[in-house]
Amino acid sequence: VMSGDLVGLRGQRVLIAGGMGFVGSNLAHGCLEQGAEVTVLDCLDPWSGGNPYNIAGIRNDVRVLEQNILHFGGLCRCVVHQDVVFNCAASTSHRFSMRNPWADLDVNCRGVINLLEAVRKQNADAKFIHLGTTTQLGRLHRVPADEDHPEFPLDIYSANKSASEKYVLVYARAHGLRASVMRLPNVYGPRAAIHSPELTFNNYFIGLALQNRALTVFGDGAQKRNVIYVADVVEALVLASQEGAVDGRAFFLAGDSHHSVAEIAAATVKSIGAGRVTFVKWPRDREATDVGDVIISNRRIKRAIPWQPKYTLESGLSETKMYFAECLDQYI
Repeated sequence: VMSGDLVGLRGQRVLIAGGMGFVGSNLAHGCLEQGAEVTVLDCLDPWSGGNPYNIAGIRNDVRVLEQNILHFGGLCRCVVHQDVVFNCAASTSHRFSMRNPWADLDVNCRGVINLLEAVRKQNADAKFIHLGTTTQLGRLHRVPADEDHPEFPLDIYSANKSASEKYVLVYARAHGLRASVMRLPNVYGPRAAIHSPELTFNNYFIGLALQNRALTVFGDGAQKRNVIYVADVVEALVLASQEGAVDGRAFFLAGDSHHSVAEIAAATVKSIGAGRVTFVKWPRDREATDVGDVIISNRRIKRAIPWQPKYTLESGLSETKMYFAECLDQYI
């Protein structure tokens, strides 16, 4: 829940591509609270974690377009008259991208070009915010990593997200679009896809704990991750949408804290009050694409917008438990 003083969105028209997904749907709820007119665009691709239940409570308050970002003509109609376009649409499974690189390439590269071209041709004054990922970097050469860290991604999804970020920055520079990129770490919270290990591991852990099942940690689980609660992400995205200082730039929209995978598993079991943690040997295919420690600096975003993450891992997990307790059958 955001502070009430963010009045910038009142009366603005906001389009959220991927608006039935985890971050997109939370953003839709947040923008509505701020008084925006919200349009949600989603094709419910099974590899992207979208869920119609994510907008069930606001279905009558938003415009819903079942539209695929691969259909350029449809996108051109969707972006007209929008003040802000958030691109939360993506194929988000690292493992699926390795099995089906063409599908990942289509959504994460061609789809982004389609959106950028649609905005450039139909609505060049719109603010455009694209979601990237910290996994674009690959293994870290120095810590904490900032936005100037080199990028050598280890899987197709991360490589395509790296490429698509560059398209956004090219359009900002070459065509003058008010476009920026927010790279996300491990986001968790209400409305996440908690049913599958294909999506984010920490949300899958939450799903396992809620079902009182074992949370499987590979190796010793000592590798560090940056985690951030989804409400903190939404607040930053809304602030960035009203701030010219972010245009033409990429940012790590990351949390303040880093926890090992084993710590995240233990905290999840403790907060949910169910499940147990088990340690197993690394599967070979997973070890090859694991990036090791992910220690990220969020200094640049804090300098650009007046934002500070509010949730600790514990407080975020407790909010998450309360949300899913009411509607677990819609997510498992």
